[in-house]
Amino acid sequence: MSEAKGKRVWCDGCYDMVHYGHANQLRQAKQLGEKLVVGVHTDDEIATHKGPPVFNEQERYKMVRAIKWVDEVVEAAPYITTLETLDEYDCDFCVHGDDITLSADGKDTYHLVKKTGRYKEVPRTQGVSTTEIVGRMLLATKTHHESESESGESASWNRTQELAQSPTDHSPWTRCSSFLPTSKKIVQFAEGKEPAPGDKIVYTVGAFDMFHVGHIDFLEKAKKMGNYLIVGLHTDMEVNKYKGCNYPILNLHERVLSVLACRYVNEVVIGAPYTVTAETLDHFKVDVVVHGMTTVEPDFRTGKDPYLYPKQQGKFVQIDSGNHLTTTDIIQRIILNRLNYERRNKAKEAKEVAVIKKMKEMEKGEEKKPEEIFEMDS
Repeated sequence: MSEAKGKRVWCDGCYDMVHYGHANQLRQAKQLGEKLVVGVHTDDEIATHKGPPVFNEQERYKMVRAIKWVDEVVEAAPYITTLETLDEYDCDFCVHGDDITLSADGKDTYHLVKKTGRYKEVPRTQGVSTTEIVGRMLLATKTHHESESESGESASWNRTQELAQSPTDHSPWTRCSSFLPTSKKIVQFAEGKEPAPGDKIVYTVGAFDMFHVGHIDFLEKAKKMGNYLIVGLHTDMEVNKYKGCNYPILNLHERVLSVLACRYVNEVVIGAPYTVTAETLDHFKVDVVVHGMTTVEPDFRTGKDPYLYPKQQGKFVQIDSGNHLTTTDIIQRIILNRLNYERRNKAKEAKEVAVIKKMKEMEKGEEKKPEEIFEMDS
């Protein structure tokens, strides 16, 4: 056992549009101690320092609570992390990714805890950011789940922007490279436990795109239908066939990690068949198949109800989570506020670029710690 075990670890952030990158940071933070306390900022704080959030604070609190590595959530946490905050919640140190978070005045939001040595960094998850995901929705492209080439229509927005600008004109944190899935990452997120003898096994299947509070409320109720919840995820091509447009927003590998991070989920089936067959139920020894209130499209191959077999077996249950939020609703929020989000993204990146330039200047001269760069502006 490392000497850090037994300690209380603090993380904080906006946690807007919670994705697998957020979950991975919290997973790594939890490994550094015994209890993980997560502070979530209010809508007003985020609007002041960063720009309008996509999800409101109550939705964001619920999303963070549903991440399986989180032990406690502190609502309305201050945007600037202070020693007083760490002491108030009896936390030994703060953990953040190795990118930089800036306040409205361009200062590192962690400069106070960095000075005292009560700060630790973990590697950020490459290939994802809330800004980049918002960009996918605004651009309405499918390049995030199609195979990319170096030319033609399949070239991504990030690649186009990188070719158009010099390396010092954009931020490596706001603009990010494509996500590269690995078996190690899936193992890190997976629970790895088989059902216990006598467990009632629940199965549900869908896209689970842009994992959100509507999914959380549904999965919480689904889990209560038994002891062990298995979630099947359709392939990108399957989702695109029945939803069209640029769906899914997140590709299959990204959706797998997002769902695995949920505390109500025990196992994920990667690329599950659209129709729930006898083979599926027998293989996983499924006792009950659940579906929410969304419309079910017939299987385009057969024209039949994909839940016909579990219905015939008396194993199908439709549940109403009480939360009817959909991925389409989220996209509508973003489209309605398109100009605000575009301004937010540009302003955020501009501040990051300014910091990077100063860090490069420091490298050429006297070496200084990153936090000292921010002190020069105060």
